[in-house]
Amino acid sequence: MNHQKYMQIAIDESKKGIGFVAPNPLVGAVIVKDDNIIGVGYHQRYGENHAEVNAILDAKKHNKDIKNSTIYVTLEPCSHYGKTPPCADAIIKEGIKKVVIGCTDTNSLVAGRGIEKLKEAGIEVVENILEDECNKLNEVFFHYINSKKPFIVMKYAMTMDGKIATSSGKSKWISNSKSRESVHYFRKQYSAIMVGINTVINDNPMLDCRIENPRNPIRIILDSSLKIDLSSNICKTAKDIKTYIATISDDEKKIKSLENLGIAIIKTSALNNRVNIKELINILGRDKNIDSILVEGGASVNASLLKEKLVNKILIYIAPKIFGGFSSKAPISDIDIDDPNNAILLVDGVIKNIDNDLFLEYYLDYKNY
Repeated sequence: MNHQKYMQIAIDESKKGIGFVAPNPLVGAVIVKDDNIIGVGYHQRYGENHAEVNAILDAKKHNKDIKNSTIYVTLEPCSHYGKTPPCADAIIKEGIKKVVIGCTDTNSLVAGRGIEKLKEAGIEVVENILEDECNKLNEVFFHYINSKKPFIVMKYAMTMDGKIATSSGKSKWISNSKSRESVHYFRKQYSAIMVGINTVINDNPMLDCRIENPRNPIRIILDSSLKIDLSSNICKTAKDIKTYIATISDDEKKIKSLENLGIAIIKTSALNNRVNIKELINILGRDKNIDSILVEGGASVNASLLKEKLVNKILIYIAPKIFGGFSSKAPISDIDIDDPNNAILLVDGVIKNIDNDLFLEYYLDYKNY
């Protein structure tokens, strides 16, 4: 059988769960017998059936005989009880004879135990089919499960000469409409969105997801002095969209007003009279179970995260425009690298054309910084 063909179908199935399974992994499964697909499934929502079980149920729904079939699954089947029973047990129970796996699960609760259980039951296991694709599919999950820190993705749009706003501070719009639409898919993909208070004051954004079948990210506002306007869109919609404000302020009256609007306050220690970003990220991952953050936050927010080496991936939209000017804003401030050899490196990049905008996706390498 064509392992790559069926694994790719499983990968495509898994992506249907984007935005709805965190902090669980994205997983897809395909059951094949006599070179025919008899069942497909994916992990649809956190706390519900895993992909393997849904594929088995799909086959049974269509009265297919599962015994002696092969199941393709993007991630090693779990072997432990969580919110659902072990998938390895379900595979064994149904008499499936072969399991083809995309990548192993680095979660310490699994970490090879699922494969071991299958082999002990006499099931043939084939590993590492489209492994790179399957690993990338769950880069957020693997990062979070092993570090308890959110996977952080920085996003910004800039002109060809590296500006995110004109000298007067205007930034609407740098990128084109198709580029801006694509951002909403990232808002759906990642668990939370983070901006600084200046973005809220200047743009009065909603920071929601406006595409078909949306899922609004949790909103995180960095507001050291609690300058946010209670009539802002963020405040007016806080009862509908989960919102955190991170601050160092002791203004109990303002805090109470914000909490009455449905906003949760996170207080950190002060670092240079601002929110301690490293401390905040630890709180968001460890205490709030936020596995990923899309940062759309402006030059100072970008700089604070890069200084602490917290950014994992960067998404850049480059518009074919030039603003010029010494006072026009750049995407990153407060980082002064005096030697090119000490630069933060961008690696493993992908570049696409979006209706004449350039879209760049890179990972961060801090080894020289």
